[in-house]
Amino acid sequence: QVQLVESGGGLVQAGGSLRLSCAASGRILRIDDMGWYRQAPGQQRELVASITSGGSTKYADPVKGRFTISRDNAKNTVSLQMNSLKPEDTAVYYCNVLSLSFGLQMYNNWGQGTQVTVSQ
Repeated sequence: QVQLVESGGGLVQAGGSLRLSCAASGRILRIDDMGWYRQAPGQQRELVASITSGGSTKYADPVKGRFTISRDNAKNTVSLQMNSLKPEDTAVYYCNVLSLSFGLQMYNNWGQGTQVTVSQ
């Protein structure tokens, strides 16, 4: 129903920056919340940041002040600007989109994940 394509991961030194992007496409009537999660090896997937359709944002405590989430409702995209990266930010980052289909069903959609690695 909905396809999510992520881009922007990679390897960066501590203190550097990366920008993740995610584009949603498919039979979408409406997109509600959009967000980014991450999962480090041996750990559970955790919320990094989320944004509502109205632009309200929420951040996990470890990334507050360093990461910024934004979205473009016209293009169905969500981005995560990550500054002052730390080695503990190393993880696979997943885009998450809550969407309403033309059949009026809500779907919780996940991207394929993009690796972010922060070296010392």
